[in-house]
Amino acid sequence: MILLGAWGGASLLYNGIAVGSATGSDIYFHRMNLIWGGVNLTIGTISFLFTKNKDRLSYSQSIKKQMTIEKIYLFNTGLDVAYIAGGLYIRERANSNTAKYDRYKGYGKSIILQGSALFLFDGIMYIIHQKHGIKLYKLADNINIGAAFNGLGCIVKF
Repeated sequence: MILLGAWGGASLLYNGIAVGSATGSDIYFHRMNLIWGGVNLTIGTISFLFTKNKDRLSYSQSIKKQMTIEKIYLFNTGLDVAYIAGGLYIRERANSNTAKYDRYKGYGKSIILQGSALFLFDGIMYIIHQKHGIKLYKLADNINIGAAFNGLGCIVKF
């Protein structure tokens, strides 16, 4: 979330400066990037501040949380593809709407850029969390529970 917040903050800073000297479709490009930057900074900051887990999780709770996080990043990656497609559509609409050419072209380019950056971010985060999950799931391979002579037995391999 630090990375997402940093991307948002850098986007706000750069595009806030660049919009002042921009012309044509670049004005709309930088304006849209300012909106995305604000959203990304807000999401990154809120997520960082409020998702710290102060309680220790049990193994089963860790697995559930791990699976949830993986699904969230995978879902977000799909949304990012939709953002990119939407940006391509808007940019293409610029060609048939001369009155709003600059606006559509600038907004389209921005949505493509931001969607691509988020696709990269969410894809990398999914891969990282999936690798963590594989390690977590392998721990279960080291635990065997079964019937013993006078009850249940548990074997844990270290």
